[in-house]
Amino acid sequence: MGIDSLVGGTIWDEYSDKVTDLMNNPQNMGDIKQEEADAMGAKLIIADFGAESCGDAVRLYWAVDPKTDKILSSKFKSFGCGTAIASSDVMAELCKDKTVQEAVKITNIDVEFAMRDNPETPSVPPQKMHCSVMAYDVIKKAAGQYLNVDMESFEEEVIVCECARVSLSTLQEVIKLNNLTTVEQVADYTKAGAFCKSCIRPGGHEDKDIYLVDLLEEAEKERMLAGSTLGTDTANPVGDFGAMTIVQKLKATEKVIDDNIRQMLVMDGGDMEILDIKENGENFDIYIRYLGACNGCASADTGTLFAIENVLKEKLSDKIRVLPL
Repeated sequence: MGIDSLVGGTIWDEYSDKVTDLMNNPQNMGDIKQEEADAMGAKLIIADFGAESCGDAVRLYWAVDPKTDKILSSKFKSFGCGTAIASSDVMAELCKDKTVQEAVKITNIDVEFAMRDNPETPSVPPQKMHCSVMAYDVIKKAAGQYLNVDMESFEEEVIVCECARVSLSTLQEVIKLNNLTTVEQVADYTKAGAFCKSCIRPGGHEDKDIYLVDLLEEAEKERMLAGSTLGTDTANPVGDFGAMTIVQKLKATEKVIDDNIRQMLVMDGGDMEILDIKENGENFDIYIRYLGACNGCASADTGTLFAIENVLKEKLSDKIRVLPL
């Protein structure tokens, strides 16, 4: 159980004092024997999880009260680097006195944050963040054994960046609404790709089904398709938007929405409809109603609305205002 290797002697500056102490002085290392669990009237759970990319592994021991599902004792054994030892120790500590259902909500973000000396400074270098992910995974493994379910059932969304816990749907929405084109921009907006970098492209610590470069490529193709299907003539088929009849305005607006917007909304389980278009001084107020998942969505009155209005202004008239009802 060695300490993390040093590069030029400067890597220590990226570890918190708490981590360096727990590397050599873990508080929860050990095992729980069946006799000890029996004495507590508890069910013994032993879960193993290993990271294929680095060879580290952790074994988690729980003594769980079967009447209350409360974790009465929590210990671990770790086979790997010092960061894995420190992360596993904190993970075991966080599990104590929680129910199994509460413990499974502990994430790698919670583990890493608990190892910090102060809230603003990360506790480990970005490339070692995967150690806290391993701690999170072994909790799911133990909870799955106790509850007799598959550990994957605890994930409600597809997680692309394990380190920052960023889901596929969040990344797709952020990239689309903010017109992001680089991995650096995605990291600035979401923190995805800012730690171990496995989620950026193939070849990192862990193999992924979906990478950030895939999502950026997909978004770029959608932008190119939108640009090719809606030129100046199709965007404004009969000339100046202000000179159109109300029927022509409705048809032009529907075409812009169909070619540029609706597909994105449908991908997220939503949609929209145009209720009315009214002239209000120099402005054209377009009243819309969200449908499906868009109705009540947190971004419906902010990012999504902003994106819809911007497209209509660009394609039809800069005097357009979009008002959801």
